[in-house]
Amino acid sequence: MKKELLFFEKDDFYDYKELKQSEGYAIVSISDYLKDIGNSELFDNFDFTTTIIDISALASGYKEIQSLAEQLLDKFHQFEAIFIADKRYEELLRYELRYCFICFNDVEFSEKLEKQSKEKSQQSLLPSKKHKKIIDLDDDELDVFFSEFRQHLYGHEKFKDEFTELVNNFKIFNRLGEHKILSLFLMGESGVGKTEVARTIYKCLGGKKKLAKVNFGNYSSEFSLSSLIGSARGYIGSDDGEIFIRVRDSDVGIILIDEFEKSNATLFNYFLDVLESGKIISSLADEIDLNGFIIVFTSNISKEDFTHKISPELRSRFDYKGLFTLLYNEDKLKFVEFRLNDIIRKYNLTFAPQLPQNLLDYFLVQIDVSKFNNMRDLNKKIKRVFVDYILKQQYQDYEIIEDGKVKYSYVKRLLNIFK
Repeated sequence: MKKELLFFEKDDFYDYKELKQSEGYAIVSISDYLKDIGNSELFDNFDFTTTIIDISALASGYKEIQSLAEQLLDKFHQFEAIFIADKRYEELLRYELRYCFICFNDVEFSEKLEKQSKEKSQQSLLPSKKHKKIIDLDDDELDVFFSEFRQHLYGHEKFKDEFTELVNNFKIFNRLGEHKILSLFLMGESGVGKTEVARTIYKCLGGKKKLAKVNFGNYSSEFSLSSLIGSARGYIGSDDGEIFIRVRDSDVGIILIDEFEKSNATLFNYFLDVLESGKIISSLADEIDLNGFIIVFTSNISKEDFTHKISPELRSRFDYKGLFTLLYNEDKLKFVEFRLNDIIRKYNLTFAPQLPQNLLDYFLVQIDVSKFNNMRDLNKKIKRVFVDYILKQQYQDYEIIEDGKVKYSYVKRLLNIFK
């Protein structure tokens, strides 16, 4: 028999997981062993000093729990191994596993864990919340935001005007409790600036971590919903859904859903619920409140295909539906100037001697902006011309070699800096 089975409250799971990770443990699902139960080497190499087994899956999908558990748990030779399970299954597991464990207890919140929880609750009361949202800005801060947003997003002047009006209305009705999420659906060809809208909002709100982005080009299979929101705890791949990971790792209240049209009806219906409830909900019923968030949906479909691909119910939920067209050459020239100044600034912080700021004329001779419709391609051209200029004026490409191996080349280092 094993020593003890510990039950955790689902609301405390992530705090417990973080604490155990800080102590050198990893929490793995019993499913990882169920799928390879005949592999004796897998169990022989099990290290109870670094691994905790979550056996919740036994209670959420298997009929002969007792016989399966007896067969499986005996393969973990270490008596001291730590086993945990979701407290929602306590009554069932206490009965079914009464011959497998000596005792059943709750996960104890140590002083360290209680201190973490207390600090988190105190932080939630502070003005600086985890996600900075556009609804948190006062009038003066909002004016600064709009000014920076207009400056850093090139072209699409009509959209900028409409976005300003949308945000002002959103702030008012959000406070009245009538508008939880501001949703934008942006259509148009690749490289015309749709995803740049979300990135610019993120930067202008002072984001320091990562923009919460999910690319739906990877979500066309029948299992896409499980990948997005997670499957039942204990099953393979159940740690977390991608959208929960992205939102938790971000510091600004904006989500980018890229290539939205490549998904399926199941996910379309999920986001219909999200826009109605103002929350993302996992398969475990864990929630993240998105009140005050902006969600930017982007798609390469045409205006005509939009009405065929997206259901009327979901279309009506989008606060803004817009078609992005190709930029004018004037806007492309502004982009070249902005991008060049940004690259020079980064270069001068990293290398010597310092470069002058007046290189724009040289670049414009080398780059014919009228030949570029895709802004990503234009950005690649800017970086290539810049590297060529540096090598021509001051350097030749060289490689840094350590222990007989190429560590990196000068050109590659430049290109990595200017991503």
